[in-house]
Amino acid sequence: MAKDGGGPDWNGLLKWSLAHGDGTAKPRALSEEDKKWFMEAMQANTMDVVKRMKEITQVMKTPDDILQSQGVTPENIEDMLDELQEHVESIDMANDLHSIGGLDPLLGYLKNSHAGIRAKAAEVVSTIVQNNPKSQQLVMESNGLEPLLTNFSSDASTNSRTKALGAISSLIRHNQPGVAAFRLGNGYSALRDALGSDDARLQRKALHLLQYLLHDNKADRSVATELGLPKLMMHLASSDDSGVREAALGGLLELARDNTSGAGNALPDQDKLKDVLKSRIEGISTMDADDLSAHREERQLVDSLWKECYNEPSSLREKGLVVLPGEDAPQQPPPDVVGSMFEPPLRAWAASRPPPKEDSESESAKKDPPLLLGPGPSS
Repeated sequence: MAKDGGGPDWNGLLKWSLAHGDGTAKPRALSEEDKKWFMEAMQANTMDVVKRMKEITQVMKTPDDILQSQGVTPENIEDMLDELQEHVESIDMANDLHSIGGLDPLLGYLKNSHAGIRAKAAEVVSTIVQNNPKSQQLVMESNGLEPLLTNFSSDASTNSRTKALGAISSLIRHNQPGVAAFRLGNGYSALRDALGSDDARLQRKALHLLQYLLHDNKADRSVATELGLPKLMMHLASSDDSGVREAALGGLLELARDNTSGAGNALPDQDKLKDVLKSRIEGISTMDADDLSAHREERQLVDSLWKECYNEPSSLREKGLVVLPGEDAPQQPPPDVVGSMFEPPLRAWAASRPPPKEDSESESAKKDPPLLLGPGPSS
């Protein structure tokens, strides 16, 4: 049974399991007492997830002044959103959030006065829409892209901007109406501003989204060029942050492969690009074995970009630094540096599951839920 303190007796459960299921003895019928103890031990650590999501929805719908009067702090709300994010990792639960009335108040948190709540709400939205066309449509219909674009372009908190960008990336991926709305909402201008920031994490996310857009929406390459994005990417290809460098090189390679204009690739200022690539080749050539291994994608991107622009192999290939001994030769085109940023393993796995059932079943929670609503402080 449960311990006197109210929690499940996990040590007792373990001993009972070992004693009754070690495979060395024939199974025997359980006594009613054993069955009762076992069920109590298991049920003590389970919860009805849909019921809990309804409770969270009720909190999200409660005005801030009432929550404050009951002692609820912004940190409590962030913890609650953390819990909600765990629940909506399941596509079934993500789609259920709208049906129980929780999506609109969640989107309302994107306009909250506390930057931490805005950022956490964007994280939850990102989880809901990742690899989930139904929830992407629901968020678009609820006008969820607008506050995300606002936060991405003008939020005073860099963290909130970054989280909003992550949610936008998940929302418009494989979602052409979302891409069109992003374009009409001056999303490319916001990407330009993000590339010009001094925050490497924001730059990386902006570059990854930009590369995805350039790859899947070739007509937008002229927009990117008109906004000066190639020059910004050239600058970032010399960044001290290796992730920024790789993402910038990947975006430049997408533009270099654009021959739709009939006048060569879409990259301006070829002389400057050559100087940037020469600098990276020099830097790579001086790396030790460990650094060379860690910068494999950058080596391959530099060589591919050089070959695409100047129709000859780079000196990295002549030095044997594109493919090191023991490495497989790179495929053409080079390894995708975008896809993994948008499809976390759990959501990618969930996408291959059968269609969700109409009635959601409860599932286990990972941690005790925070108690947010209760009697107000005594006067």
